[in-house]
Amino acid sequence: MGEKSELKREYILKKAKVVFAHKGYRAVTMKDIVEACEISRGGLYLYFGSTEDIFKEILKLELESGSEEGSGNLSQDASMTEILMFFLKEQKKMILRKKQDITIATYEYMFAHRGEKDSTEMIRTQFETGVMVLTKIIQEGVERGEFYCANAKAEANNIMYVLEGMKVCAKTLGLSERKVDEELLYLVSGLVMEE
Repeated sequence: MGEKSELKREYILKKAKVVFAHKGYRAVTMKDIVEACEISRGGLYLYFGSTEDIFKEILKLELESGSEEGSGNLSQDASMTEILMFFLKEQKKMILRKKQDITIATYEYMFAHRGEKDSTEMIRTQFETGVMVLTKIIQEGVERGEFYCANAKAEANNIMYVLEGMKVCAKTLGLSERKVDEELLYLVSGLVMEE
């Protein structure tokens, strides 16, 4: 694909993301994306065959950008508590994110494709990666005497389930930053050893 074609493709994805953020997954049509991009229907079909193709590509880009943001600038000698807090701070940003947020569209997509492993693999992988990262942080924190935890993987799963639930609540019930902070502090307080 040439540079001009790649720029056009990126433009379509950028505009389509706004449409999905506004309307969700199920309500979006190719016509909506054509109108948002101000291109012809044929022009859109040169790049994508369906709204699902477009959404999957947006989702892939979202997951990639999320993993890049989470790499952060922690010093080599950071404590495991600091590393855990950094991880949770990045999660908090995702929970409270409002601009061009496709969380609701993502859940609609997941429900529409329940049982189709290939369609939900990216999101499942992201969740499992979060569990793996948290498990390592907790295990290392226990070894260093910073945390107390009998089962690091079970605790990591629990934290990820709570984070996922908070994402849903933020979009449906509304969560204030203060409430998110309280919940994250509660999660950490069960791990951190008293000095």
